[in-house]
Amino acid sequence: MPDEPRPPRPELEAGPPVPPAEPAGAAGLRGRLSALDGAAVVVRSATRLRRALPGDAQYGDALSTAKDLPHDLIGRELAAMSAERPSAVRELGLGALQVWQALSEGLGRGHGDQTVTILFTDLVGFSSWALDAGDSQAVRLLRAVGDAQEDAIAEYGGRVVKRLGDGLMAVFQASEDAVAAAVDAQARLKDVEVGGHRPQLRAGVHVGTPRKLGGDYLGVDVNVAARVAEAAKGGEVLVSDPVADHLEADGHAYLYRLGRRRRLKATGTPRELRVRSVAAAG
Repeated sequence: MPDEPRPPRPELEAGPPVPPAEPAGAAGLRGRLSALDGAAVVVRSATRLRRALPGDAQYGDALSTAKDLPHDLIGRELAAMSAERPSAVRELGLGALQVWQALSEGLGRGHGDQTVTILFTDLVGFSSWALDAGDSQAVRLLRAVGDAQEDAIAEYGGRVVKRLGDGLMAVFQASEDAVAAAVDAQARLKDVEVGGHRPQLRAGVHVGTPRKLGGDYLGVDVNVAARVAEAAKGGEVLVSDPVADHLEADGHAYLYRLGRRRRLKATGTPRELRVRSVAAAG
């Protein structure tokens, strides 16, 4: 006797469960709040309030949220809301973050307009050597150089702002610490050799009041520090006259051999700026 067809199972034909419908009142409230958030008069009021708050009123752009710290991630998410439509919540959220950033700088977690000493480094002739040595050797060298530099920077209380291929930018609270870190990094590199090649590090140090934006620093003093580094030779630490003056005023000059002053001939730097080479005494 042939098998009788089985009745269909309702749970298999019904499809996925349907979520309960949102109450009409909740949907209406959400719609009203969304409309209020995008209302031109509310957005303008939130924007004006944000501009009156302390801190960077442009917080939320790519420069001010370049790091991957928690507040930077939140800032990027809030800034992305503007891609769809104006939002009062976005402005108020970014305003809260800009106030937090301003307060953190005032408590010492940032630098704001305070004087800082800027260190730039890079490797002389690295690109030409890497072209012949290959990627594997180049990566080995960069890791060894990076370890030497960053250990020296950390030992003297500096902070790496960004890594720049075969170099980096770091900031220090005191000029003597930046110089000590640069000289120490040079000493550490004497033990580094990859494929018969010994890296030639050059370093430039300048002191000023750059603009702190997010996790980065911008402004004329940053450009000057970079130009000082570019003017150095391989294996040389070059400092601007203001840095040398700090060493002498603070009684640290005896630790170093200071070269003669010479004018820095570089685009984008003050005509009167002088630089000096620095090496460990003895």
